[in-house]
Amino acid sequence: MTELVLDLADKVAGVGVRASYGEKVEVGDSTVLPVALGWYGFGGGTGTGTDQKGDTGEGTGGGGGGVSIPLGAYVGRPGGEVRFEPNLIGLLLVATPLVWVLGKSLRWIIRALKH
Repeated sequence: MTELVLDLADKVAGVGVRASYGEKVEVGDSTVLPVALGWYGFGGGTGTGTDQKGDTGEGTGGGGGGVSIPLGAYVGRPGGEVRFEPNLIGLLLVATPLVWVLGKSLRWIIRALKH
């Protein structure tokens, strides 16, 4: 099982940058480079052994998943101008939990300062 995890880690070591920035695409006179926020995770497992009653056990495991939220794209225009064009829905998806945590934190701080 240990070798499987090490092999998997070797294969996904460089995925971070490729998951965040897509391949360049030529659209008319412009070059588009998509940008995304992505993360992934994997699990594992094993088994065997006995419980407190003396019954033998077995086990297996496994799993994995990932998420990618498109944030926007860098758009290069003729003449060397490059601008980031945001995907507003993706940015809202990323910002919503951050704003919630900030609001909760401020509420706790204000409550602590009042007492």
